[in-house]
Amino acid sequence: MVAVSLALGGCYRGAGALGNEGRDTINVLMVNNPQMADLQRLTAEHFTKSTGIKVNYTVLPEDDLRDKMSQDFSSQAGQYDVASLSNYETPIYARNGWLTPLGDRAARDTGYDQADLLAPVRKSLTAADGKVYAQPFYGESSFLMYRKDVLRDLGLTMPEKPTWKQVAALAAKLDGARPGMKGICLRGQPGWGQLAAPLTSVVNTFGGTWFTKDWQARVNSPEFTAATSFYVGLLRTHGQAGAPQAGYTECLNDMQQGKVAMWYDATAGAGSLESGESKVAGKVGYAPAPVERTASSGWLYTWAWGVQKASTHQDAAWKFISWASGKDYERLVGEQLGWSKVPAGKRASTYRDPEYLRHSGAFAAATKNAISSARPDDPGVQPRPAPGIQFVGIPEFSDLGTKVSHEVSSAIAGRQSVAEALDKSQRLAAEVARAYQER
Repeated sequence: MVAVSLALGGCYRGAGALGNEGRDTINVLMVNNPQMADLQRLTAEHFTKSTGIKVNYTVLPEDDLRDKMSQDFSSQAGQYDVASLSNYETPIYARNGWLTPLGDRAARDTGYDQADLLAPVRKSLTAADGKVYAQPFYGESSFLMYRKDVLRDLGLTMPEKPTWKQVAALAAKLDGARPGMKGICLRGQPGWGQLAAPLTSVVNTFGGTWFTKDWQARVNSPEFTAATSFYVGLLRTHGQAGAPQAGYTECLNDMQQGKVAMWYDATAGAGSLESGESKVAGKVGYAPAPVERTASSGWLYTWAWGVQKASTHQDAAWKFISWASGKDYERLVGEQLGWSKVPAGKRASTYRDPEYLRHSGAFAAATKNAISSARPDDPGVQPRPAPGIQFVGIPEFSDLGTKVSHEVSSAIAGRQSVAEALDKSQRLAAEVARAYQER
């Protein structure tokens, strides 16, 4: 897909307190998510007018973004000053020396309020040296979204803390509850950030892991196999149409259109379900991510802003980040675009804001609880060699997770068995593990 590059600027108002920074133009590489599209719309009128700093956005789909960001940041070419990166890339990029530490700037910026950031999100953007290398734009965990009205009509009750076996039993009863309705939607589309994300959270709570603490691959272990067999079986029996091609967007659309009764996925989806465009607004309940052997299983993810170390516009880059990730920006979005569009999931103050709670009360507490209970350093029943809940925090995982997800998606499509898929995947994981064993 071709990049959309937009120059968003305002009239130059003079440097003022900014000194020469007022004449700066910064280049921002950004993922093409809806919240970022809103940011584009608001930049010229609100950021550029107040600072004199123009912003050139390059907007790309997630996979293309990561490719371009990796190329530019690894070479320190300096084409982009700021980029959208996640809590997966941040520690890796920081270790490689590609990012500027941002903690000191945040501490000096009295309007930013670093202490207001939710602890799990802030920690996920902190590298091994204890420094913060990115600032969050929005954060998310995962939970179970379900049709309250459909359960009520069938005399069913969602447990306060459901297990996956309880969810499967409910899916069987909800399948066909309304014409054309399926019991549940789960991602089946290949990709380390698509199918591999929810599947890995299920693996964790079933007692499995990709690797042991000493780098033994465990992708075809009994626990990993049990979790994957459960996931694949649930999708094949009670899942949405076209499951092997369905990712986050497809499941969101199915839930909004009333085609599925339950959906396990990112907490960020709740705002869209409760928006004016949704057919199910006001009809959805939110339960914690289902568990089996762990106390919780929700993942942790944040799209954040990182500054390339080679950037020659460090001050202007920070001013942009401070604005885009600040409290005032959240209020701006709520007042101008609607409170369901607020890029939430990162600040404690968001969940005390009366206006936000008035419009997002259906899912606000569930979202905050899910993020606060996420445990990236201890997501399963055994020690891990690297942090991460829905991913393994090593550079090789983007390739490994994607390849494994293709094998599992093939099993969802019925082209091979789960055992065949995981035996192939085990060989791939063992190659990665060997490299770490030899270090």
